Parts: sequence; structure tokens; C-alpha cells
Amino acid sequence: RPPRSTLFPYTTLFRSTEIVKEELAKYSYFQTGTASFYGGKWHGRKTANGEIFDTYKLTAAHKTLPFGTKVKVTNLNNGKSVVVRINNRGPYVKGRVIDLSQAAFSKIENMSRGVTKVKLEIIK
Repeated sequence: RPPRSTLFPYTTLFRSTEIVKEELAKYSYFQTGTASFYGGKWHGRKTANGEIFDTYKLTAAHKTLPFGTKVKVTNLNNGKSVVVRINNRGPYVKGRVIDLSQAAFSKIENMSRGVTKVKLEIIK
């Protein structure tokens, strides 16, 4: 049997690989496209699911995903990601796939950019 010191890196590598597989199994690719943010005049108003919109919470609007769905939104330009809950409908601008709350957008991109390319993954 080889000394433990020679087995340790392989064991660590194996465990790391298993952790990555487990992490990937939590998500299901959904779509890519452009994300924007909304807030301002919408803060404090009712969303499509009836709750009050809070621009400081990690929520989003999507045209078809069921309310309550948790989505991992990853900025394709810098790799930053945020998990949001769908609580509204939209966006209503051609070419956009998701509208994020200001809080969610600021986690993945500078607010001054306004829009960014993203990948959406549904959390299982």
C-alpha cells in the first residue's frame, strides 16, 4: 500500500470533484439573454403575484416562470451570480429575458450599465 501522503491529493481531488457534481445537480440551465433592473416608481406597488414590490429584496420578473421559482442569474461578462425569486411578470422590452430588482442587479453588475448579458438556471 502506498504511503498516506501520496493518497491524500487524490482523495482531496476526488472529494472536490464530487462536490462540484453535487453543486451542478442543484441547477438546471434555462435560458440566456439580456437582463435589466426595475425599481423606483414600482417600489411599494403590488406585483403580479399580489405581494408588495421591494426593490431592496432579491426578486425578479419573468414572462413565463411560475411565481416562487428560484433562479440563479449569472452575469456572462464577469461571472458574478445572484439567486432571485420570481414574483412578477415582465420584462416588456423586446430582447430582455428577466427584470431584476435593483438589489439583485447591483450584486452582478454596476447599476450605471443598466443591462447585462446573463444565463438563467432554475434551482431544483
